[in-house]
Amino acid sequence: MHEIPALEPMRSVHTSNFPNLLKQLGISLVVSTYQAGKLILLRAEENSINTHFKVFDRAMGLAVDREKMAIGTAYQLWELRNIPAVADKLEPPGKHDACYLPRSIRITGDIDVHEIAYASERLWFVNTRFSCLCTLDRNHSFVPRWKPPFITAYDLRDRCHLNGLGLRENRPKYVTALGETDTPNGWRENKASGGILMDIDTSEIIARNLSMPHSPRWYRDKLWVLESGKGSLATVDLATGNVTTVTELPGFTRGLDFYGNIAFIGLSQVRETATFSGLPITQKASDRICGVWVVNIDTGETIAFLKFEDAVQEIFSVRVLPGIMFPEVIDWDKDLMASSYVLPDEALAQVVPMSQEGE
Repeated sequence: MHEIPALEPMRSVHTSNFPNLLKQLGISLVVSTYQAGKLILLRAEENSINTHFKVFDRAMGLAVDREKMAIGTAYQLWELRNIPAVADKLEPPGKHDACYLPRSIRITGDIDVHEIAYASERLWFVNTRFSCLCTLDRNHSFVPRWKPPFITAYDLRDRCHLNGLGLRENRPKYVTALGETDTPNGWRENKASGGILMDIDTSEIIARNLSMPHSPRWYRDKLWVLESGKGSLATVDLATGNVTTVTELPGFTRGLDFYGNIAFIGLSQVRETATFSGLPITQKASDRICGVWVVNIDTGETIAFLKFEDAVQEIFSVRVLPGIMFPEVIDWDKDLMASSYVLPDEALAQVVPMSQEGE
């Protein structure tokens, strides 16, 4: 696999097969990096990957599909909708096949939102600072819906570092945390091997002794998880809690999505700080990389990758946009937002087209 540089201000290089892979699958990728404060769209463009950066303060959790997108940021939850008619306005004409426009911005306060997901049209999110799983309503910053049974009180000081959220049958089902702890920042004492994976319905712990687990996912009748501290992708046996490593990668694994027999995995460099010291991955002599790795889940083989250089050092979330090849996300384009309208179908049928105005 040959590496091709991407012509973008925030430099990246990728394997030569990555653009064709996205084209063949008919997809694009959405990536968040809180460290660089960006949302990144990975889009195939001729023989390269177009890395399109949008500014979102401490962008972390992502939930995306063809119709909508949600982004967790420093103290807000953004919800956007795909408005195809707006895509037709973008330059160059005919280039974009989706355009996500802000529809609402909810103020949550600084709760360190981690993974988020739509379940039956309701947005669920991990409130890491308060150690609970939440939803939104019109009156409150957040509504706690579930917390681990070992957490005895809501506390702003991050008692167990709840982080990952996985759905099953369109319902919140699995969470990960960095410790089974009930004291402020208690998870830090045994972060290298104190991680847990839990069943939300039963509040039971499925697996213990994980190394900084993230991104639990139910896919193809298997439970997958990233052991970030080992840089690995793994499966978990529901009956025994045994963890089977599928592959180890050259970075702190965080952010996971699937398409077909392929996993798209975020990698972070992880700095030599107190948070990451003592992890198995920091003991390895090889360099740690930031980027998106593409893995065949049947064989564990890496089939493509994109590496970020310089400015982007940590990835939080990686999501697949199925059936969309070249999307745009509008962060705060006042002119475009002022001139774009979304109406119910029955009202839209009675709108006078602009070409008839003044006739």
